[in-house]
Amino acid sequence: MKLWALLVAASVALPVGGQTIPAPPGTPVGFSPAHQVLTREAIGRAARFAADRGHFTRAASLRAMAVLERTFLAFDGHDGGQAVELFGTLPARTVAVVVPGAGTTLDAYGRLRGGAMRLRAALGAGSAVVAWLGYPTPRLVSLGSVTTARAVAAAPRLRAFVIRLAAAFPQARISLLCHSYGAVVCARAAPGLPVKNLVLYGTSSVPALRTPATVWAGRGRRDWIANVPPVFGPDPLSPGFGARRFDAGDAGHGDYLLGDSLKSIAAIVAHA
Repeated sequence: MKLWALLVAASVALPVGGQTIPAPPGTPVGFSPAHQVLTREAIGRAARFAADRGHFTRAASLRAMAVLERTFLAFDGHDGGQAVELFGTLPARTVAVVVPGAGTTLDAYGRLRGGAMRLRAALGAGSAVVAWLGYPTPRLVSLGSVTTARAVAAAPRLRAFVIRLAAAFPQARISLLCHSYGAVVCARAAPGLPVKNLVLYGTSSVPALRTPATVWAGRGRRDWIANVPPVFGPDPLSPGFGARRFDAGDAGHGDYLLGDSLKSIAAIVAHA
């Protein structure tokens, strides 16, 4: 349990009666029976709060999260919501941290979870996948999705998580998988981060990277993001960027953890 106390230090917070009820400052959040009970209770209360106010989609999503079989390292029920979920077990030889992009909320969490589950199945035994919805993502079509404000705020949280993960499990090969606006978060967090691979997909531009990791980039042939003008920096698929390209097949914008693209990403995480 000491390893998990090192891994994540955060608060479980949720809206109850319109108020914020945080955990005590410095409460360790990690994998322990006591923490899992507290987290499930927090998610359950958030589900009841949402249902009482007529937010039935959110309530249904939260009720599905509160089952015994699922492992959450962190949860916050405010606004669009935040959650960090583990698939598989730690320690693991191979660990992939999936950072989602704009429009990913607790209401739409199923897509992120499905992708993480498929990746874990593709990687097989000895692997773990973390779905890191650890920041309030911007709406997909909004000013926030074309500015760096959310990414700048999220990057220190992602850095802290990955650094604790690497310190707790120094033998693990950690890869950071960054989708769409999540690639902007990863670029901000990347300098000096102890990861083996940095995989960017579903993005048209990212800030300049300063990382010792191997950088990979891919874009599916059906992804509309190819038609979006670069706003954050160079296109990671451009020849001068220096990333290794991987085959993303016919992936659409939300389909990278499916089909040929999933096979390519899993191969990078497992072997590159």
